[in-house]
Amino acid sequence: MREITVPAKVVSPRTMNTTDFVLRQAKLESNPALFSRRNADNVWVDISAKEFHADVCAIAKGLIASGIEVGDRIGIMARTRYEWSLVDFAIWFTGAVSVPIYETSSPSQVAWNLGDSGAVAVIAESASHENVIRQAAHSENLTVLKDVWLMEGNGLDALREAGKDVTEAALEVRRTANGLDDVATIIYTSGTTGRPKGCMLTHHNFVELSENALAVLAKDVLSSGSQTIMFLPLAHVFARYISVLAVAGGAKVGHTPDIKHLLEDLQSFKPTFILAVPRVFEKVYNSAALKAEGDGKGKIFAAAATTAIEYSRASQDGKVPFLLGAKHALFNKLVYGKLRAAMGGQVHHAVSGGGPLGERLGHFFQGIGMQILEGYGLTETTAPITVNRPERIRIGTVGAPLPGNSVKIADDGEILAKGVCVMKGYFGRDDLTAEAFVDGWFRTGDIGELDDQGFLKITGRKKEIIVTASGKNVVPALLEDQIRADAIVSQCLVVGDNRPFIAALVTLDEEALPQWGKQRNLPAGLSVAEAAKNPIVVAAVQSAIDKANTSVSHAEAIKSFRIVDSDFTETSGHLTPSLKVKRGQVLKDYEAVLEDIYTAKKPA
Repeated sequence: MREITVPAKVVSPRTMNTTDFVLRQAKLESNPALFSRRNADNVWVDISAKEFHADVCAIAKGLIASGIEVGDRIGIMARTRYEWSLVDFAIWFTGAVSVPIYETSSPSQVAWNLGDSGAVAVIAESASHENVIRQAAHSENLTVLKDVWLMEGNGLDALREAGKDVTEAALEVRRTANGLDDVATIIYTSGTTGRPKGCMLTHHNFVELSENALAVLAKDVLSSGSQTIMFLPLAHVFARYISVLAVAGGAKVGHTPDIKHLLEDLQSFKPTFILAVPRVFEKVYNSAALKAEGDGKGKIFAAAATTAIEYSRASQDGKVPFLLGAKHALFNKLVYGKLRAAMGGQVHHAVSGGGPLGERLGHFFQGIGMQILEGYGLTETTAPITVNRPERIRIGTVGAPLPGNSVKIADDGEILAKGVCVMKGYFGRDDLTAEAFVDGWFRTGDIGELDDQGFLKITGRKKEIIVTASGKNVVPALLEDQIRADAIVSQCLVVGDNRPFIAALVTLDEEALPQWGKQRNLPAGLSVAEAAKNPIVVAAVQSAIDKANTSVSHAEAIKSFRIVDSDFTETSGHLTPSLKVKRGQVLKDYEAVLEDIYTAKKPA
């Protein structure tokens, strides 16, 4: 199959916008809880739809009283917290456009986003964020930027007070000023390949994509009564879209800004579904495996994991042998139930995006009773173009298009997209917008294939395809995903463009190292830099690479590697906030290591 279109199930009035989702829930007699937040005693307290609507209106009135006009751009710079969504909807209620900024951004990054978008104000979390914003405004002479309000302290209360004289009628005029065709937000790309570009996502993108996703997901995943805890950055399109979708569907959302406490938060909040990037699921699996090994139950866990994967595969094929079913039932009592309990005991579905999950992990979690619905999309597509769903899932793929979306495979294998998800264009860059489309189709930059049932499989990133000196094309993700799945490995970057053979840079998982090392009698307190040279660690990484090499041809296999002495992180400049590796930056910063690989004796 080369092309598939799934007709929209819902078509909304052109006058509608995202604010109508809040009104929809607030008008319900049931008055569902849309959010929950911790109080001073660390207890989760629900916020009803009516309460949320009232507070959104109060802050929106304050923005109007402060001079915010229809179409003005307002930045939001904060960690993942309830107030993020509160001010996001308040901005939309004023008819303005929100511009998310990662709270970890440097002054130069903040200056680019605010300056390029022409933002007139920012709502930030804390004084430290305000300091970064002020530095950015001063360094780039951002004279358009007038106001900075803080979520902490009395910043939002000041807005509530300022708007007391704004009438309901005046607010309603502003709330309804935008329709589906108008821009709702400008989200900047992560900048893995140059300057971030401002993607103009419209109310149409959020409204139509949410309505059509609910048409196929509401029954099993997202509806009134379901709940999730948000820990991904809301500045990223994936978390942002799910947050809007939850309001549209009447699901309850809690927030936690620090994933170091995620396990406790999952157990106290008890979500029915979660969303995460693949690295989170890898860490859950690896942590469970290491704990079992440390408790002397490594063989039991390994057998349980194998059984879960085999059970999931057999279920997908439609026939589970009796003996396999019996083994699965036994491990459900011994192992799987404990894993589900560790995540709160109520999680039935997880949505994975932001990168490839891998078939092994997909089948493992499906096999333990937590179905992962892997999807695919970009900032430019408001997140999901395609997604697996409970009644139509094929693990190892990223699903079929959501209703209202289309996917086409170009002659060179590039994935093209069209439909309700696709952005209006890049802000202020008609030239880049024109380059991004061909005959009305958005060029994703990824390569993939459609099977005969319309399920999409991602096989690589077009710009990341490696062409060796001998002309062999190599897709790095095929190897990287398998190696990164090893418990001791954090990141893997396959290299070899215009080189005589394929090699890799590997980083170690600092969190997993102490327990992993203890079980192998390595010295206590071994640092990552020391571990990178340890023969036992090097042998373990070699084993993971050897295993991955069995899935590719000899010409595509990794012939040499180096373990670098520190991890790739957002702070080091090697990861985006959504945990994607900045390939160009890594290659630049580790040029000397690469030269060492390729000046050493050529491997066989």
